[in-house]
Amino acid sequence: MSDRNYYVIDTSSLIDLNYRYPVDVFPGIWKNLEKLIANELLLSPKEVLKEIKDESLKEWAKKQKKLFRELDELQVQIVQEILKKYPSLAKPDKDGPQADPFVIALAVSLEKDPQKTLIKTIKKRIIVTEERLKGSKEKIPFVCKDYDIDCINVIELFRTEGWKFQ
Repeated sequence: MSDRNYYVIDTSSLIDLNYRYPVDVFPGIWKNLEKLIANELLLSPKEVLKEIKDESLKEWAKKQKKLFRELDELQVQIVQEILKKYPSLAKPDKDGPQADPFVIALAVSLEKDPQKTLIKTIKKRIIVTEERLKGSKEKIPFVCKDYDIDCINVIELFRTEGWKFQ
């Protein structure tokens, strides 16, 4: 295997993909995503699955057994650290799951996992999100800068992977 990236995908990107590129119209995109998932190169915390409301997207997501990761002890510690530094990343007035700190924690934990860092074929840990960096708002891209994690959107994921669709 040549050098590859680990991608940690946020709810916003899955929702955007489903909206702009539904699986029944753009099956090639979803097949490529499924290949990344099968190779455990596209990951997401289980909290992202909890945020998905659209039934067709949720149905697809539930079939992706290797995509969603359980929270481990290291990630819990990282989430606590993140929320101590960036408390507004989790909005107290929002009902339901809030996956953002867990997305970042998963990416950070991959950098700290000795099993993963011993694998020379992995280049980077990259978060895929549709959130954009605007000023000092505590969103995923802002926090990623602090943790030195690359942050891209789904189109940039396609480009990074060299995917072309006709």
